[in-house]
Order: sequence, then structure tokens, then C-alpha cells
Amino acid sequence: MIVNALELLFGTFVVIGHNVFHIVPNEVPILTMIGLLSYRFRNGSWTSIGLSRPASWARAIWIAMAAATLRIVLGQFVIDPITARFWPPAKAPALANKITGNWKMALLALLIVWTFAAFGEEISYRGYLFGRASRFGDVFAVIFSAILFGYGHYYKGPSGILDSGVAGLILAIAFLLNRRNLWACILAHGLIDTFGVACAYFGWAS
Repeated sequence: MIVNALELLFGTFVVIGHNVFHIVPNEVPILTMIGLLSYRFRNGSWTSIGLSRPASWARAIWIAMAAATLRIVLGQFVIDPITARFWPPAKAPALANKITGNWKMALLALLIVWTFAAFGEEISYRGYLFGRASRFGDVFAVIFSAILFGYGHYYKGPSGILDSGVAGLILAIAFLLNRRNLWACILAHGLIDTFGVACAYFGWAS
């Protein structure tokens, strides 16, 4: 329990330290590396972080599609209209402004989406941080990892933090529904961000 608490405190420091205070490098490579090493030495295999083959690919795909759809619908029709009453719109990533009508930048964005975001962020937030937080209860892990995921998108502003926090809740629940296997989360995350890239490319985001 003590080791888990220390790892969670360190993970929180890395996420907040990078995104809010800018005193540490990007959290995703750091947490991915530490998470894989932690699971390798404490659990016997890095695949125990959730990267093993799912019991059912069909189940993982259905969960991923449902999670992605729910996240997109909630974002577009619930969260954005509500947050617009209190805060400015969420800021888009810097690359988003260069994607519109530019297929080369769109392809670059998709590469980043399916590597850094889908794999890196899911290993970091759901695989590692959620996995360690779940030692204190799944409800705590869902809420804790979602809050950190929200602050992992601090650059988006208050609206973006809340929106990303809700996305973190959905992805954490998907992780549990897929029996702590990351593939549903990875696919869902990739689909969500691919939708965002498509919106930016075709000018729908504006």
C-alpha cells in the first residue's frame, strides 16, 4: 500500500508538474516508462499493465465504439453547451490549426494520435495510474485517474479540463468493463482523437 501511494504521489507530481507548472518534461513518456518498469518488477510482466491479448476482441471493439460514441456525443451536445455558459471554449492543440485542408499534417496528427495519445496516454493513465490507484478501490481509481487526465489537458482551459476529465471517466469505466485490458481504451482513445482530426481537417471544428 505504501509503495502504491508513493507511486501515485509521484505520478500526480509529474502530471501537475508538467501541465500546470511546467517544471518537468512531458508526463506521458515518463509515466509510460515507469509504469512498464513498475509492472515488470512488481507484477512479473509488463503485459500485466493491461496490454495482454483481450479475452474477446469483439467485446473490446464494441466497448471501444460505445465509449468513443458516448464521449463524442457528451462532449458535443452536453459538456460544450454547459461550459460555454461559464468559460471560454476549450483550446485546441497547437497542431489542430495546421490540419485544415492539409492532408500531410492530418496524417502526422493521426500518427501522433495512435502512438503518443492512444498508446502512451492509455498506458500512463489507465494502465499505470489507474492500476495503482485501484489498490485503494475501483471507485477511487476511476475518479482519481479521471481528475489527473483532466489536468493532463490543462492547456485547454477550464472547459477542456472538465471535458477531458469526463473523457477520463468514460475510458476508466471502459477499462473496467474490458476486464482491466487496455485494448478497448486504446481503440476508443484513437477513435475519439481520429474524429477530432477529421473535424479539424474538414473545418467542422470551427
